[in-house]
Amino acid sequence: MARQNTSSGQVRIISGQWRSRKLPIHDLEGLRPTTDRVRETLFNWLAMDIRGARVLDCFAGSGALSLESLSRYADYALICELQKSAALQLTKNLDTLKCTNAKVVHGDSLQLLAKGTTDGFDVVFIDPPFRKGLANNTIELLVKHNWLNPEALIYLETESDISDLVIPNNWQLLKEKQAGQVCYRLFQLQSEPSA
Repeated sequence: MARQNTSSGQVRIISGQWRSRKLPIHDLEGLRPTTDRVRETLFNWLAMDIRGARVLDCFAGSGALSLESLSRYADYALICELQKSAALQLTKNLDTLKCTNAKVVHGDSLQLLAKGTTDGFDVVFIDPPFRKGLANNTIELLVKHNWLNPEALIYLETESDISDLVIPNNWQLLKEKQAGQVCYRLFQLQSEPSA
């Protein structure tokens, strides 16, 4: 069972309309908020693409990635989190920020993705719990059920020693870095060549 501690830590928003705001996060087993340094690098990569984007955060945890996106004027964020207390805290944090263009879904990301969508996303964050084999299933469902808009950007954060990652042929690797045990990559969905 996940350990819960309501006063365990904070997430700091780096830039944008809520720059330097600190928001509480729950201490949950397996929660590894993306570090400030990695987040800063990621949002430098996304600098020209985040404003006005529809964002999907598949394994939100602390919500650091979706909150940073919204602070930088993303148009909308769908935030999925399995742990109930973390999902509730995310909802409270959005209320604190008076943010009305985001929705927190408490539940299993893979079940959500399997339902499909009629409204695709421009930026997708895949930062699943490590050692659970979730990355490949997530990628497969995103592709199969039309979650990605044309030329969508996909951020993938995994353990650096992962060996069975299956990346679709039409996902172009734009950026890749490693920080300790973490490997993080940014892909872009390429248009299918016409037959």
